[in-house]
Amino acid sequence: MRWTLLVGFVAALGTAFVYLGEWQLERLEQRRQRNISTIANTQKEVLPWEQVLTRTITDADQWQRVSAVGIFDAERQVLLRYRTSGDLNGYEVLTPLRTAEGTVLVDRGIVPLSAGEEVPSTAPPPPTGTVEVVGHVRRNEVGRSSARVPVNGSARLIDSTAVGATLPYPVVNGYIGLLTVEPGQTGNFKPVALPEISDGPHFWYAAQWFMFTGIGVLGIVVFIRGDLRERRTGARSSPRVTRESRSD
Repeated sequence: MRWTLLVGFVAALGTAFVYLGEWQLERLEQRRQRNISTIANTQKEVLPWEQVLTRTITDADQWQRVSAVGIFDAERQVLLRYRTSGDLNGYEVLTPLRTAEGTVLVDRGIVPLSAGEEVPSTAPPPPTGTVEVVGHVRRNEVGRSSARVPVNGSARLIDSTAVGATLPYPVVNGYIGLLTVEPGQTGNFKPVALPEISDGPHFWYAAQWFMFTGIGVLGIVVFIRGDLRERRTGARSSPRVTRESRSD
């Protein structure tokens, strides 16, 4: 009975471990495809933004470089708290750019903050007048509504749909991650870094889950063999009942 319970328990656990291992391999493949797409898009020529940001932006569109000419709407900026970029921690500023072809949101970059330094209550103003920007196409970020919807001009994640709902004019899906702007801006902004081009830890995570499955199977074999050995040893050491002892 206990063998059945043990085998059933390990089988259930092993199935879960195999699923987790396969999930990590799927994430590895997704990451490799993202790396290929990222490298390919960064090597393409710079296009006018209205040729790219005309649909729902997906991962396949990200990191294509685009240009735009327009005027920043300094009165309707969104300050993005608790942001990271590479080794930098700080805040970012999302500013609508009004162009002849429509309005696109521009992430003006990350402003690094030292440990313990507070996020300012107001965002640094953008350059005034007509500007020309070049930046990366980015898709909307995914997360809780409370993180995406701006409250008092502040949010945690960038979602053009949520931000657009607070504006008196429509904006396109996605946004531009700023690389350069002419004339230049003040405020110690740094461009948001590209994602790391590597396989990440997924292969080794998958190997660990498969290894745990193997350990569980091996454990069953060891346990059953030990149990059988113990039973054989017990049977040999049991006192034999002879005919003479029965007649006594």
